[in-house]
Amino acid sequence: MSKRRVAYYYDADAGAYTYGLGHPMKPHRIRVTHDLVTAYDMLPKMHVLRPKRASPETMSSFHTDEYVHFLNRVTPETAEDLTYHGTRFLVGEDNPAFEGVFEFCSISAGGSICAAKRITSGAADIAINWAGGLHHAKKREASGFCYINDIVLGILELLRTYPRVLYIDIDCHHGDGVEEAFYTTDRVMTCSFHKFGEYFPGTGTQDDRGRGKGKGYAINVPLKDGITDQSFQSVFEPVIMKILEVFQPSAVVLQCGADSLAGDKLGCFNLTMHGHAHCVQFLRKQNIPLILLGGGGYTVKNVARTWTYETACALGIEDTIDPLLPWNEYFEWFGPRYRLEVVENNMDDLNVKDGSLDKVRITALEHLSELNPAPSVGLHDVPRESVGHHLGLSRDDEEGRDELDDRLAQHMRYVYDLQESDSPSDTSDDDSWDSDESVSSRRSRARQFPKQSRPRMSLLTGQYFDVPVHEQGYSHFEHGAVPGKTAKRRFFQSAARWDETVEDVIIGKLSPFPIPIGELMERGGRPPGGEEGDGDWEDMPVDP
Repeated sequence: MSKRRVAYYYDADAGAYTYGLGHPMKPHRIRVTHDLVTAYDMLPKMHVLRPKRASPETMSSFHTDEYVHFLNRVTPETAEDLTYHGTRFLVGEDNPAFEGVFEFCSISAGGSICAAKRITSGAADIAINWAGGLHHAKKREASGFCYINDIVLGILELLRTYPRVLYIDIDCHHGDGVEEAFYTTDRVMTCSFHKFGEYFPGTGTQDDRGRGKGKGYAINVPLKDGITDQSFQSVFEPVIMKILEVFQPSAVVLQCGADSLAGDKLGCFNLTMHGHAHCVQFLRKQNIPLILLGGGGYTVKNVARTWTYETACALGIEDTIDPLLPWNEYFEWFGPRYRLEVVENNMDDLNVKDGSLDKVRITALEHLSELNPAPSVGLHDVPRESVGHHLGLSRDDEEGRDELDDRLAQHMRYVYDLQESDSPSDTSDDDSWDSDESVSSRRSRARQFPKQSRPRMSLLTGQYFDVPVHEQGYSHFEHGAVPGKTAKRRFFQSAARWDETVEDVIIGKLSPFPIPIGELMERGGRPPGGEEGDGDWEDMPVDP
């Protein structure tokens, strides 16, 4: 088997974080995997690198600035206020604001971005980042244990050099975050093999094929419980071969979510370690630049076994390694057999029982046959650095910084944090949730403007819950409104308020009747009867 140049990205801090007691996502699995890879003496056969952590600016190439800023600030103590009582950014119980969440995200995203740069530079044929693969994260919120979508950030880096990128997802859950990010482009084809039904995230039907220029470039292969190695291979190989023929990708990103393995705590497939790793072996044979990422996987010992074996597959030494596990720090975890294996169980393969697998495969191949030949991309000179780097304005550029610069920066951050903590939190005051309106007016407004919500599914419980739909994105948050049943728009903490009945600003506490805003401005902001020197008016607090 021909040799490949393999780059392996690992940060020792990645396994030190925890989502909290009882949470199924265990970042420690990355440390266990690395320890097993080390025990098999694979590190000397690869170029082992510690990735540069992704900065907030880098994350903002996909995610919104406000969301990245939120992740950079949030702590377990401030999560309730910063998420507006759980209605924004971190919705539901799937994504807790654990200690060090931003640092964990920067490690995960940094690894995938560095892997992409390694591939585009031509320094590696295969790049591995087992800390990545967090495919559910959305542009402005976390979802399904994922906070920052490292996959999207990595693909964006690939697109700076390559005209077309193929993303393949073999996680048990649909790769909705990545599909959504590239739903309208023909430069990225997404192909997801996942469980569909009453199952998180509830998306990924074969009718979801993209939109606009991206029509036909989102391929979904919905599967049922208990799929085995043979069944999975019978649909994976023909679909991927057809994609390679039609799309002709310049690079492939494979998300190796291990919750599709047999016996996973949250999965429902019946794949063995060898069946799962067959996807890696198949793509390696295609001689296309390849990035391997982690993803789901909640039975830690099986995750570590599989990703270790797939690392061996990337190196082309899977046939030479000993199935009996070598001694390592976590050796007792792999009992009672202590073997490099994940065996199937006695689940029924529902895909074969009802014949749905053939229908899914035929439909996917028909959709691919309808596509035009590989889309072309105009030739452009790819800049080697960003405008910010070229002008010396980037925060990432640390050249020329000495110890004094670091100490001054640390001190300024400390002073800034003190000022932030001392400033009163207007959004958490109880009076912000009170309303001056009468019960009858609130009821009439509720009838006129019915409550809007969107159903969301929890990965932990599989239950649906409602999330408020904010019109025009989150524009009302930008005006100081606090989401809630009795929330109202506020105007700079003044006594002015918006009256829905007359659709105008009135002074609720000083006047029993509404005042047009033009007249209010002509009067210098004074209500009727408020003459100059009025004691009550002079005592009113005025925002500077």
